[in-house]
Amino acid sequence: MTTVDAKDSHAMRPMAQAFWLRLAARPSVWMTAFLGFVIAGLALPVRLPLGPNYWDTDIYLDAIQRIRLGQIPNIDFFTSIGPLGFYLASWMGSLFPQAQPALLANWAVLPVALPLMLLIIRDVDRRSRGMALALLVPFLFLASLPINLHSLYPSPGFDGFGYYNRHVALLLYMLLAALLFVENRVLLTVLVILLMTSLFLIKVTGPVSGAALVGYAVLAGRLRFRDALLAAVAVIAVLGVLELTAGLVHAYLEDVLTLVALNSASFVSRFFTLASIKFNVIVPCLLLLGALALAMRQRPDVTLQSLLASPLGWLCASLFALVLGETQNSGSLEFVGLWPVLLLVLCDFRLRYGDPFRPYVLVLVMAVALPSAVIFFERGARALIAAPRYTALDVPSVGPLGRVSLKPALAARSASMIEHYAKHQEAYEDLVHYRQLPSAILFSEIDHQATWLLELQQGLDAIERWETANRRQLNGFFALDFINPFNHRLKRQPPRNVALGIDVDRTNPAVTPEMLDALRETDAILRPKCPVEFKRAAIAAHFQQAWKDRRLVPLSPCWDMYLRK
Repeated sequence: MTTVDAKDSHAMRPMAQAFWLRLAARPSVWMTAFLGFVIAGLALPVRLPLGPNYWDTDIYLDAIQRIRLGQIPNIDFFTSIGPLGFYLASWMGSLFPQAQPALLANWAVLPVALPLMLLIIRDVDRRSRGMALALLVPFLFLASLPINLHSLYPSPGFDGFGYYNRHVALLLYMLLAALLFVENRVLLTVLVILLMTSLFLIKVTGPVSGAALVGYAVLAGRLRFRDALLAAVAVIAVLGVLELTAGLVHAYLEDVLTLVALNSASFVSRFFTLASIKFNVIVPCLLLLGALALAMRQRPDVTLQSLLASPLGWLCASLFALVLGETQNSGSLEFVGLWPVLLLVLCDFRLRYGDPFRPYVLVLVMAVALPSAVIFFERGARALIAAPRYTALDVPSVGPLGRVSLKPALAARSASMIEHYAKHQEAYEDLVHYRQLPSAILFSEIDHQATWLLELQQGLDAIERWETANRRQLNGFFALDFINPFNHRLKRQPPRNVALGIDVDRTNPAVTPEMLDALRETDAILRPKCPVEFKRAAIAAHFQQAWKDRRLVPLSPCWDMYLRK
């Protein structure tokens, strides 16, 4: 009996292995597992390793508070991007009110992206399950964690900036996947409509790249001109409805034009910056283009149409389109939109055993794709492996935004620095005269982001003490800083007509009478002092008319309040 049982067990083992392999080969299983991962990440009290520019995350929390109080992005407040990401984050925040904000912001695009990706994969899966998995798995991998492909600080942590740029990169990945691999003409047209509309409503650089790709798809014969025209009309119709019902589109475009006026760097200078940062992708891609061009020369029957439809043509067009968008981004999943095109190259060359260019092409495809994949995996793995050794930052008043951790040495440094800044403000005021920050990469330093959270904790506690002592609840706050977390933490009314995220070099439009009126109705204007630095000083000078006639109330060593009389 024992011998029979052993034989049965041995025979069942390959069956069990085959079952699990079949299960792992189903795209629906991958999608379901990823969705479970996202829901768990939003529902559980996750604490993330702190990363560079974490305070950018608060922009989403500020926008969510404004939206819940009836304000409309681009109409009631200036923002450099479109409204869709904020509305999606607000909706997800209502479902998961205690979600870690970096995860909430990073995954805000998923309610749009996952259903559309499912449509793409279902169409591709009918013809090739391997192809469907090759498109889906990298997409889920890249959407999994808040990571950019360019590191700003050596210590492991998750990036607190570039969320909307990552959203655009993922949508462009999907657009290329649809244009290259979806065969159903009606479905492809619907996907183009939905993806182009989403790209426009997240960030205006997205549809610039998207339009170039859709236009090329028409030239290459992947999309009929009539279908492209129908898609364009449908996108314009959707935007027209938004304009007629809320006036959203023209307000958004006005903000974009204002942003363009505030950012005067030329395309050429931005291109060289991008080429320097993404040297590890652009140069192998150019070499791959050269290899594909040489291989194409060997074909005797090449026509213009076959050239346009070839992997060479698609790679040229995609690289050009993505460069257009990425020159205007800062922090992203740069050039991951090339991956569906690289899959097209692999499909074309993997069986060309007699082609002398085959090994060069295959190696160069890996050279283009692997740097981004390895960087994403390495940065994510380092942050997750380091997290158990990190110490939690003690900022209970800050709420979910304060659920972060960092190296014990950096945590100790941040606590020391906030005391140092408070004691030696004159030294840092002297740096303001030279327009110098305390450090050249101050905002990318993880310990400084921790110091900012400690400064915020001090300010929130000081306001609570002041309100209790004076038996007065302030109606709202405006911080003379890049971000303004006080209203969403204390559930107060943010002033209308004031920019969301004030960067003196990029997103600081001129003060208007409407802006001044809104600030005059706000009880408290807050000035942070730990540290005093020239960007904060520039914001204070920019809004001087709003606070100069108010009563100065020292709240704490790191905060002054200009109180409405």
